[in-house]
Amino acid sequence: MSEENTYPTSLEAPEGDATPLTLSLVGRLLAQSRQSPRKRLLQRLHKSLDAGAHRMFNAMQPGTYIMPHRHLDPAKEETVLVMAGSMLFIRFTDDGEIAEQVLLQPGTETFGMDVAPHVYHTYVPLKPDTLVFECKTGPYSAESDKDVPAWAPREGTPEAEQYLLEMLKALAAKANAEAEAVKADRGGEPDQ
Repeated sequence: MSEENTYPTSLEAPEGDATPLTLSLVGRLLAQSRQSPRKRLLQRLHKSLDAGAHRMFNAMQPGTYIMPHRHLDPAKEETVLVMAGSMLFIRFTDDGEIAEQVLLQPGTETFGMDVAPHVYHTYVPLKPDTLVFECKTGPYSAESDKDVPAWAPREGTPEAEQYLLEMLKALAAKANAEAEAVKADRGGEPDQ
């Protein structure tokens, strides 16, 4: 059995009816995410997988691959708030083209995202120790939680790392083209 299959993907919810959300709690989570072969780890706050609302911290490191997915059947809304670090939200068309990317950072105009069930999406952490608070409709079932399209490589496959790299290259090329277009519109003047 590989290390990736033996390392937890999530930590059990803390005991008790009132859980302090502390820097120590998320500090331990971030430290463990650095050791995870997946480069990410969840800290569940909901006590049961059958809970109607799932709340969790998601600690992520650059290079983690979150499969493009949607939460269609059963339909589940998802809200993420970036508490530390930085990440991209990427929305896809049904055939796998990048439709939109949004930079999410705490302390900026756009610090989170609310996603409808039918939207194919992923997140790409850009800074070490990116910490997200996530809420999603429950209950959770591994078999039906994510609707992963055929065009998206499965996590843990050799194709996944290459797909993530190509996606980041495409986003960088698009950003460079947009920057060049702005520069051309200004007649080559430097940014003010």
